[in-house]
Amino acid sequence: MSRIALVRAPNPSPMTLTGTNSHVIDAGDGEAIVIDPGPVIERHLDALVANARERGLRITTIAVTHGHPDHAPAAAPLAARTGATVWAHPNSDTPHDRAFDLDGELRAGRSALRVVDAPGHTFEHVVLYDPLERALFTGDVILGEGPVVIAPPGGAMRPYQRTLQRLRDDFQQAQRIYGGHGPIVEDARAKIDEYIEHRKMRETELIDALARGPMTIPQLVLAIYGSQRPMLWPAMARQLLAYLIALTAEGKVRARPLDRPMTDRENTILNPRWESIVGAEHAPVIAAELGAMLKLDALYEYRLSP
Repeated sequence: MSRIALVRAPNPSPMTLTGTNSHVIDAGDGEAIVIDPGPVIERHLDALVANARERGLRITTIAVTHGHPDHAPAAAPLAARTGATVWAHPNSDTPHDRAFDLDGELRAGRSALRVVDAPGHTFEHVVLYDPLERALFTGDVILGEGPVVIAPPGGAMRPYQRTLQRLRDDFQQAQRIYGGHGPIVEDARAKIDEYIEHRKMRETELIDALARGPMTIPQLVLAIYGSQRPMLWPAMARQLLAYLIALTAEGKVRARPLDRPMTDRENTILNPRWESIVGAEHAPVIAAELGAMLKLDALYEYRLSP
């Protein structure tokens, strides 16, 4: 029987899928580790405490994979209830008691989880590996279904791709992935390969589109993703921006500002009113995931370097 229990927060949304996945691990000696306690929702906190209690465990350790508002805020109230120690990345703004030893171990009870520095989705993200279960806890690096949004300025494409490759190279023995959203992944290697290939595929599509001529990000969104899902255009735009920043830094793409104001459609794609898309309740999560603090005031045209 697995030592890991998934307790899903009741916060479904376009970015959180069916909700944030919190994981309660039996660490041995009556202790429990909670990974990503989620948002502050009282019935979710009750569910985490009840899950541990029903298994004869007390929560002594809380591990936060990253500081986004759908993963970290419940750490403090859960710690207040249980007396647990909160762990987070050394660069995390999430209130925490202890900083992870990056590439070291997180110990509780008789368990030792390996800590992996995993930049890309954010720069204060970690992945945890349980060797007893051969399980990776990936937060928002890898989800149970669908791709992850990598959005500047909080995220960057090349560090994210290096993180995926490291997980593939260093954890070939991993069997399961417990992501921050979606179902449990039963074939870890296949999912990591899928994620690596998806990133390569999307970059190839971007380069192929620019090979047809210079384009702005709104034009690229429509050329690559199509016009059928306007609700997702802002996420697609931020995703393409992450690729373009990397390709520009590598000298493969050039950018020049266009001396004209944006059209209403262009501004809607690049700087949407997040509340009008997902509602006020979910807007903070969307803003954190999609880098809404980076306002794209100027319109740029991108072309392949000669």
